[in-house]
Order: sequence, then structure tokens, then C-alpha cells
Amino acid sequence: MTIPDAGPATEPAVNATQWLDTPQGRYVLDREQAYFDSAVADIFGYHALQLGMEDINLLRASRIPLRVRSGRAAGAGLCADFHDLPIESNSVDLMLLPHTLDFSDNPHQIVREVARVLRPEGHVVIAGFNPLSLWGLRRRVGGSRDFPWHGRFIHLARIKDWLALLGLEIVAGSMACYAPPCGEQKWLERFAFMEKAGDRWWPIAGGVFFLQAVKRVRGIRLIMPKWSDLAAPKKNLAPVPERVRDDEAAAARTRAQ
Repeated sequence: MTIPDAGPATEPAVNATQWLDTPQGRYVLDREQAYFDSAVADIFGYHALQLGMEDINLLRASRIPLRVRSGRAAGAGLCADFHDLPIESNSVDLMLLPHTLDFSDNPHQIVREVARVLRPEGHVVIAGFNPLSLWGLRRRVGGSRDFPWHGRFIHLARIKDWLALLGLEIVAGSMACYAPPCGEQKWLERFAFMEKAGDRWWPIAGGVFFLQAVKRVRGIRLIMPKWSDLAAPKKNLAPVPERVRDDEAAAARTRAQ
């Protein structure tokens, strides 16, 4: 697995693949996989693209027929530079960015490319490490070159600004990974109570954030069918004559004589 344009010039001692095999990495991946599964399940279209973490199928729950994972590893479905995607504009219905912005030297350009290739009303789902969390504090204090601590950890507010400027409207979001970034499984289990209470007591302090946005284009309006026109037309039936009572019929005959 490769993360594009990651970190300093020297390679980190621990890369993404190695880190995801640790208890800490599995803790993050389990929560991210659950969120992506839920987010993509009801998004429809023809083309879906995952940028980064190509060894992990984060599109597995999508019902879109063509699903491609892009990266720089040899096994990627599409080898590409995320700053200049070889994809036609307005052609992709769903894009996933799992920590893609955290490990780029120009994350704003990647967001520009996302806005370019997405179709109108297309969706993008972003995952990133939250600098305003215990995980962000670990990055600032630790000073490690290992994954993921050598990443940028971009502020959520900045990413929201980028999306708004490019016509991508945020429609959903969430936080996860409230437990401290412990390296051992037993400590992650002991801090499991923080995961359950996080959304209620410290909702902005999750170690990982998720954003889901939709590309809005002015002047584009979805035309829905008029269901009333598709309904079966009513038959014009002749009115049924009312039954005339016997006394009324007799009175009518008397007047006629």
C-alpha cells in the first residue's frame, strides 16, 4: 500500500501496510471500514473511484458496477498522480479519499481534481486524522517519522472551506476513534468506554473525522417523472340511472294522460 506524496524525503521506518497490521492500525481501520460501508451503500451511479489505500477495498459495500482503486502500487487498478488524474471531467459518481489529503504535499489540488472529475450530484467521502484530538496531540509531542505521525493532520475547518469554494456541499459527517492512540490491544480495550461516550461528551475530539459532500452545479436541476401522468387514465363511464320508485312512475303516467 502506498500513500501519495507522503512525509519527508526519507522513507518512514513504519509504513502504512505495517501500521495497519498493528492493534492501533486495526482499531482505526475497523471503524473506517464500518463508516465507508454505511456511506456508500445507498449511493448509485456507474463509476466509483477510491484514491489511496488501494490494498483495502473500502468500496466493497457499493452497488455501483464499476469500482476502481487508484494508487501508485503495482497492484492498483489505476496508477495515477492524484494531483492530475487521467480521468474525464464530470464522469465519476462516487470518490473515496481515505487519508489521501493527510499525506499529500498539495492537498488542495487533490480536492480540485475531485471537484473536476465528479459528476453533478456526485458524492465524495473523506477520512482524515483530526489534529484537535489525542491523536493530534500524539503527533505534535511524539515527533516520529513513522506512519501515521509524519502526516499533515489537516484541520477540519480548512477542508470544509476548500469544499465550499469548489461547489462541494457537505451533507454528512462523523467522528470516530476517541480512545487514546495506545500501541497495545489491552489498553485500547480498557479505553473502549471513551468510544461509546465520545459522540455525546466530546464530539469534536475523535481521532478520525469523516466528511461526505455532494457536487452542486448551478443551473442543474434533476427532472423527476410526473407520476400522475404515468397513472392509468380514468375510463369515462356512462352514469347509472337511478331506480324510479313505483309511486313516482304512476304519478308521471297520470300527468301524461
